[in-house]
Amino acid sequence: MTQQMRDLQLAQARKPPGPSSPNAAKRLYRNLSGKFRVNYTSFDEGSLAGRGEKEKPRKSYLFQSNAALFEAVELQDLDRVQELLKQYSPEELDLNTPNSEGLLPLDIAIMTNNAPIARALLQAGAKESPHFVSLESRSLHLSTLVREAEQRVNELTAQVVNEAPNADCSEKEKQLKAWEWRFRLYKRMKAGFEHARVPDPPANVHLSVASSSSVQVTFCEPLSVNSAVVTKYKVEWSCSPSFSPLVGEAVVDKLKSLHYTIRGLTSGTAYYVQVSAYNMKGWGPPQASVPPFAIPSNWREYDGRAPRRRGQAEALDHLLGQVKTVHQHCICHEPCKNQPQSRKHSVSRSLKHLFHPGSKFLKTLKRGLYLTAIFYKDDNILVTHEDQIPVVEIDDTYSCLLMQDFLWFTKVSCMWDEILWLRQCVTVSQSSCSCILQTRFKMLLAISQMQGLLGIQDLGQVFFEPIKDKQGNILIVTLKEVKTNQTFESVRWVPICKLQTSRKSVSSPEEPTALDTLLISDKLAYHQRSSHALPPGLYLGYLKLCSAVDQIRVLVPEQLPNILCHVKIRSNPNISREEWEWLQKMASMEEPVPVESKNETSPNHLFQELQVAIKELMALVNIPLQEAKDFRLYSQEVLDFGGQVSFLLLLPPSDDVCTAPGQNNPYTPQSGFLTLPLQIFELVHFFTYDREFITQYCQVSALLELESLLSQQSLREAFSDSELSTAKQRHQQVQEYIQQMEEIWREMRWMMDALQHARYKQPSCGLSLNGFLSTSSGTAKEKTRSSSSHLDFLPSPAPSPDSSRKLSSDLHGLSDEEGSSEVFLATDSDYDSSRAQSPKELDLVSVGPECCGRRAARSLRDSAPDVLQSHELQPTPLAPPEPRPPPELYDSDFVLPSRQIELLRVTEKRQAYCVRTSSLDFPKPLCPVARKSCPGSVDSSPTESRAGGHGSQGRPGTVSTHSPERGRTRSAEWTPSSQELPEQPGGKKPGSVTLRVCPQYETGLSKETSVKLHVTSQTSAGEVVKLVVLQMNDVSHGALGGSAAFCYGEEQLEHFGLVFASEEGERWLPDEARPLALQAARPEGRFYVRIKETSPLVLQFGPATTV
Repeated sequence: MTQQMRDLQLAQARKPPGPSSPNAAKRLYRNLSGKFRVNYTSFDEGSLAGRGEKEKPRKSYLFQSNAALFEAVELQDLDRVQELLKQYSPEELDLNTPNSEGLLPLDIAIMTNNAPIARALLQAGAKESPHFVSLESRSLHLSTLVREAEQRVNELTAQVVNEAPNADCSEKEKQLKAWEWRFRLYKRMKAGFEHARVPDPPANVHLSVASSSSVQVTFCEPLSVNSAVVTKYKVEWSCSPSFSPLVGEAVVDKLKSLHYTIRGLTSGTAYYVQVSAYNMKGWGPPQASVPPFAIPSNWREYDGRAPRRRGQAEALDHLLGQVKTVHQHCICHEPCKNQPQSRKHSVSRSLKHLFHPGSKFLKTLKRGLYLTAIFYKDDNILVTHEDQIPVVEIDDTYSCLLMQDFLWFTKVSCMWDEILWLRQCVTVSQSSCSCILQTRFKMLLAISQMQGLLGIQDLGQVFFEPIKDKQGNILIVTLKEVKTNQTFESVRWVPICKLQTSRKSVSSPEEPTALDTLLISDKLAYHQRSSHALPPGLYLGYLKLCSAVDQIRVLVPEQLPNILCHVKIRSNPNISREEWEWLQKMASMEEPVPVESKNETSPNHLFQELQVAIKELMALVNIPLQEAKDFRLYSQEVLDFGGQVSFLLLLPPSDDVCTAPGQNNPYTPQSGFLTLPLQIFELVHFFTYDREFITQYCQVSALLELESLLSQQSLREAFSDSELSTAKQRHQQVQEYIQQMEEIWREMRWMMDALQHARYKQPSCGLSLNGFLSTSSGTAKEKTRSSSSHLDFLPSPAPSPDSSRKLSSDLHGLSDEEGSSEVFLATDSDYDSSRAQSPKELDLVSVGPECCGRRAARSLRDSAPDVLQSHELQPTPLAPPEPRPPPELYDSDFVLPSRQIELLRVTEKRQAYCVRTSSLDFPKPLCPVARKSCPGSVDSSPTESRAGGHGSQGRPGTVSTHSPERGRTRSAEWTPSSQELPEQPGGKKPGSVTLRVCPQYETGLSKETSVKLHVTSQTSAGEVVKLVVLQMNDVSHGALGGSAAFCYGEEQLEHFGLVFASEEGERWLPDEARPLALQAARPEGRFYVRIKETSPLVLQFGPATTV
């Protein structure tokens, strides 16, 4: 609508000579703009005249905002509606108060079928008008509005036509235009109501068990709302599948999240649930949930297990009281406890701190142990007057037990307000006490000094590890975010960027100190992220540890360091008894059997959710799915964090749970991971999910550890029998307290229980992932079985000794680069170079699972061997010929096309072709059969010409590939008309370079198949594409047969292109481009042949996905 029409509506006249109904004036006045209401006096304004002067501007302001909302909805201005909803609360807008026409903003939006505005209003809590108790009342009301607006238009039209042009006539024309627009609005609302129908059933109605007394139903908006926005939903539940009688029902009108939790149910009883949707035409048909019923339960009901959290905080509080009772003699106990947060210094005390040599912050660091406190607010940080972070010295030396001292310091951070009390408890002589006790005392002294200098007791949270430098300085860092305008002493606020810039200007890049390496932004990010809790739901976590010289560290995500690496399984954190019983049954099987995908049951839904979560988690931590088959699902318990977050753990193989020192650790902060010390991780984790318990535990643990040191000191200092007896009694009592604390702590330490089971080797603990990962390739296996079943047991004649002998001599005389390309079929098989066959015994190597473990697979992926050293290929004496093998054994000259096979190019002065495999499913032979013959992977016969129609075209070079039908390698040469490059003595073209290209289109073979080419600087991208496509045609035809092969004619080569992928992205190369130049510039890049995106072949043969 134009701006002129908008102005006309905002300036509608409100002086009807004779209103059609008593409420007409008030109803029309309700929708006027604020500008016109200033110049118009009505009884509404008269009623407001007696209000107080302070309340009147506020009411007028809100009245205008309400009118503006009605105006924006009527004009269908979505941006303005969203702006008003964001600027004002629903109460300020009178969102659910009908106007003088008896309409609400939501009524206007849904009857004009403006779904975006209606959804925005519903999200804000808008309701429909309560006056519309039935369809008839709504229809009658709309008809009345249309009739009154039409009558008003007719009256104004007659007045404008009959009156002479003057000022009053111009005003009446404006009124007429406004009423004509309102008449069209009411007609459109009436037509929208008459056209609408009841909504379809809600979509994706899913039922799950929320607890032992509740179930949760989630649903989506109907696929068709039939021209009327759904404004509410009705959830009904019953113990009968016919829903007669109903146990209960509930109406969901808060549509921010479409779910409802049915509480107060009986455990062990099946409940059926259905959901129906409502619009202005009424309730639509109900939709039953999937699964159709749910039984409220919890996984603990399976074996009656009690929860871990069961009164430990109260027990620790009682234990803390017992320990403190011993120290009632400390004169500072009561005053320290009642000490207020704010410190009021006298003038003499302030002067004492000013001139005391130990009351200043340090400017430079010498070798020693220091405490630094980082206080930040928004983008500002607290610094001293010298623009440095507050630092005080703990000690000029530090012991080898630094991590134990640091852990104790972290526990002390839970009792900042009792530091003075702790100091008074350490009443021993500094000259006679142990080094550990001296260090603890100095830590308490440094904390008190920092608190006194800053004028605040709470120093915040301790960073998870000390900061060290090469000069021998160690910083213990505390972090605290200041959210209020709090005053500090001897410090001031500066921007963080200014501090970092100043540190860079004064620091030495050759030997930076701990203060220079203190990356403030990293520490602040850790502090903020470590306090964030996960949203409610069920998660799959990955338990991985890394051991160092003095500690064990836990792998955590950098974005959320208080929890293990994880992915979300679902929003419902509860595991039902049925689901847990199914998991236990799967764990008891040697080979878990996947559930049927057609069964709409809770275990089946959990199985599908776990399948997706496992793949996501393996991709997150960069572990191939082949290795994941050796992982296990922790089946001892479901970890419960805070009542709203549950975890299932994924355990690596027992030997890989903890990475030993010196092993390569791929999880670095640059990759999005951190490794926290195990005990620090537990503290950080519990601080987020159970602060009450961990606070009590840290206080008791820190105090008892100090008490233990003091009792040991008393034992050493005891001289008389009575002193010795008293010291022994005290020490024994402290040990009993420690034992009680350790038992409580052991009950809560889920991490240690999980690690204990993760390191078990026999029997295997946990649920194997084979059942979860095998179904993803089940279809492919079935296809393989059906396509190769008629070939698996074909007999073949045994080769003669002469052919074997000839083969051996040919292998020794094979040139270095006899062929220009090789086809590498699936490279995901395990390989061990020590199992490489000698040139006289080149054969299919059948390796059982006991011979090729997961470690061999990893070594293959990390560095797949393309070269077999010459000393590994020493010829062995030929065995005497044996009679022809029985028909039931595999053909020695036949390579199964459906299996994982890789042709290795062996390059080293004297090389040979080797066909290898490690995952063929051969049946076990009845008796050992000595294999003497060559499988035919190398043929000594002269080079043959390719008869496929393309054998006389292409670049010079020889293509070598395995032919399953013939049982030998065929070679084909593309000979140009001229410019044949001379060969070097070794058979290699001068200036040629080996280039591996992966076809990423449908070939019928494994997605890891690649082609190795020997190209020169003159080889173009178009020639590479042609070589790859034609070569893959031949391999596909030979492996799959004529009917099932994926072959592309030469006329289709223009639909293919060469893609170069590097860290900078992917780039399509024109046919005249030189790939070798790109390979030299970016050696890490890879080449792929794909179907062009604009080609019609994309719809038929889409690009393959690279794994």
